[in-house]
Amino acid sequence: MLKHYRIRHYNFKLMILVIALAIIGIIAVGSAEPSLQNRQIAGFTAGVFLMIVVSFFDYTVILKLYWLMYLFNMVLLIMVNYWGEEINSSQRWLTIMGIRFQPSELAKILTILFFAQFLYLHQNKLNTFKYIVLCCALFAAPAYLILDQPDLSTTIIVCLIFAVIMFTGGLSWKVIAGFLAVAIPAAAILFVLILQPDQKIIDSYQQRRIIAFLNKEEYANAEGYQQEYSVMAIGSGQMTGKGYMNNQISSVKNADFIAEQQTDFIFAVIGEEFGFVGTCTVIILILLISVECFLVAQRAKDLAGTIIASGVGAMIGFQGFVNIGVVTYLLPNTGLTLPFVSYGLTSLVSSFIGIGFVLNVGLQCKQK
Repeated sequence: MLKHYRIRHYNFKLMILVIALAIIGIIAVGSAEPSLQNRQIAGFTAGVFLMIVVSFFDYTVILKLYWLMYLFNMVLLIMVNYWGEEINSSQRWLTIMGIRFQPSELAKILTILFFAQFLYLHQNKLNTFKYIVLCCALFAAPAYLILDQPDLSTTIIVCLIFAVIMFTGGLSWKVIAGFLAVAIPAAAILFVLILQPDQKIIDSYQQRRIIAFLNKEEYANAEGYQQEYSVMAIGSGQMTGKGYMNNQISSVKNADFIAEQQTDFIFAVIGEEFGFVGTCTVIILILLISVECFLVAQRAKDLAGTIIASGVGAMIGFQGFVNIGVVTYLLPNTGLTLPFVSYGLTSLVSSFIGIGFVLNVGLQCKQK
């Protein structure tokens, strides 16, 4: 599994970008919830260690276990439905041997790895009806289990990742155009149905979040209050912020107006304490990490490597875009963490493992 690599081919740029973003996360979590900072540091340490270890393992050998990865993913997601812990009306967490984690976060990485090998082995058959249906069926099973937790936001992210995987795998433009011709009108009809009072498509709290987003003024003191206050916090930071762990009475963070500010709304904490400079730094780092992953994908030695790098890049980019969109009130509240920044050890460690695979793809890239 280990190969001889040349250190000059190691993508230190990507590693530095990821570590820099994660350090910002440690600082922000320490301000939002000081009692959790040591755990975030522990997750960072474990994540960096696993990232480095994984980066030196030949991904082509690991991918040979792709069916075991798929089964492992399914078993974990099924276990959540039967033995998972319920927190805030969602059953997303599993505790094994005293360790609590969120299998849906691991599912993102396992989905990318599984389809990287599956599409690599069947790349010449991808545009046949049989294999398109087979790919969709293989993806639908874990996606449904995630949706059933319920976790609509993560389901949306894995669907976007799957779309990038299929496109990267070589799906024909004709198939994509045909799919969009059906999907866009269907999505519009689905959206209208979701807004109906007696709908059964999504949970009532999810419907209320969408309605609150569409009627911001009416729901400003109800479902939309967290996003209203998060925008207020970001705006109050102005150019350089109010200062790290400040004691200002006017601080939205200090007044605890935002729930879960160490996780879903950590970007608001950064905006208030470090201002426009801090928020732009986070956005640029997420953008650069995603772009670097896509550049690795372009140089990958095979289709499997291309899918791994592009899948991880898409995961970080999409999730970062959605989280920041929610915090700035450009999107309905979803409950997604900000990659490498928010508190959440499963998300943090899983993201580092994903980057580890990208680094290994880079080590085996076609060199210029």
